Amino acid sequence: MAIAIDPISPVAFSFFGLDVRWYAIAYIAGFMAGYWLLKKMMKSPKCPVCLDKKQMDDLLTAVILGVVLGGRLGYVLVYNPLFFIAHPLEIFAVWHGGMSFHGGLAGVLFATWLFARKNKIRTLSVLDMMAVVAPIGLFCGRIANFINMEIMGRPTDVPWAIVFNGYTTIPCHPSPIYEALGEGVLLLAIMVCLYRFTNIRRHVGALTGVFGMVYAIVRVFCEQFRMPDAQIGFLTGWGLTMGQLLSLIMFVAGAVIFAIAFRKK
Repeated sequence: MAIAIDPISPVAFSFFGLDVRWYAIAYIAGFMAGYWLLKKMMKSPKCPVCLDKKQMDDLLTAVILGVVLGGRLGYVLVYNPLFFIAHPLEIFAVWHGGMSFHGGLAGVLFATWLFARKNKIRTLSVLDMMAVVAPIGLFCGRIANFINMEIMGRPTDVPWAIVFNGYTTIPCHPSPIYEALGEGVLLLAIMVCLYRFTNIRRHVGALTGVFGMVYAIVRVFCEQFRMPDAQIGFLTGWGLTMGQLLSLIMFVAGAVIFAIAFRKK
């Protein structure tokens, strides 16, 4: 028997006629929580790189731009290009949803490279620190997906299947919740434990590599329960999705970075 849920309004509240959406709140909460944890890590003598307040603020700005611009462009160019060619103004309507993690990742990598170059800091040193806090943002983003009834799962008869009253009739996997737990809670626990209780942080790039590999594994697994994007469908007859393909590439990149981190003196 499925769990019936009344849909949650995507608008959290209105302020002087302006709708404030849960999607925006989730992103802001993710950025602020990640910023707080990063500042706390910077105060520890274990921290491999230290940034002053101005540098921290500049990094936050760079990451926000990287996530938003990269995530949106990634979705537009990879997941639904024909729709946005026909409706170009919808590219700017980010409140309607439609953000690509892999596009956001590319945007963050580029923004971090620019930041590190400007401040004469090793890019991988900064990425290592960000890899520890990034799962917080992933968790918040997936919760926003669930509220918006996006990227829902495949039909199932498991006891925890979800039906949104008035919107869906077929019980489905709550795949955004699966991804919130995997990409958010589990990945955060792994990254924090590696940072705090091992010496892996001394190998520049190792934490970045671990993040790439673990995220890819979790994403490939969770995609088994998630419906593929309707405009793309499965890429192969045996069920490969675009998210899995990009994650497999990400796993290889993470493994290469991890191997290089331990080969360096």
